[in-house]
Amino acid sequence: MSNANTSLAGVRAAITGGTSGLGLALVRELLSRGAQVAFVARRRAGVEQVVHELPDAHGIAGDVSKKEDIHPIAMQIVGALGGLDVLINNASDLGPVPLALLADTDCEDFERALATNVLGPFRLTKALLGSLAASARDGRGAVVVNVSSDAEINAYPRWGAYGASKAALHHLSRIWNEEFTGAGIRVLSIDPGDMDTPLHAAAMPDADRSTLKRPEAAARELADEVAAVLWPESIR
Repeated sequence: MSNANTSLAGVRAAITGGTSGLGLALVRELLSRGAQVAFVARRRAGVEQVVHELPDAHGIAGDVSKKEDIHPIAMQIVGALGGLDVLINNASDLGPVPLALLADTDCEDFERALATNVLGPFRLTKALLGSLAASARDGRGAVVVNVSSDAEINAYPRWGAYGASKAALHHLSRIWNEEFTGAGIRVLSIDPGDMDTPLHAAAMPDADRSTLKRPEAAARELADEVAAVLWPESIR
């Protein structure tokens, strides 16, 4: 059942990697459903460009792979939105580009993938747990979405750094979903599928783009899942 018209009016949401691909599509989609949206990206110029296009969005320049950026990012999110109901950890790093066999992957490239895809979501979620728990106590609901990939399960050659990091993120999501049950916080691991995004183009430059899902379609599906968790009675 499609819930594409499900409103997210008043929901306070933060999205990492929000200036391109799925992240940017999510910023647009959530704004169109009435959410208050803050987004994070590494490059200030890109953040300013999106804010110019979408002035209702709150842009934050920061790198989730850097430990020292996490608390400033978290404080700006809560300050801009006045709290937080939904956190979407979308920012991702492929590791080596062009993709390389795992044995040929530089340690630095592997570390960067882990820092962005696992430690970033771990640290940012931890930093925002108080705000999410407060939303759950207030009856607003609280959801963390970790954007995953089928590479978390399937052993694709040359996708080692990305696949291993996404596997760790997926299992982290499952553990946290169990541990946060008492606090009323749901943690979802969602694979949006193969999308026509800059990340996919960097990984597979020769792919037939016509066979790939549009980020806008993936954003609608993800927003539907968030709405279904926040307001399950709306889909009955």
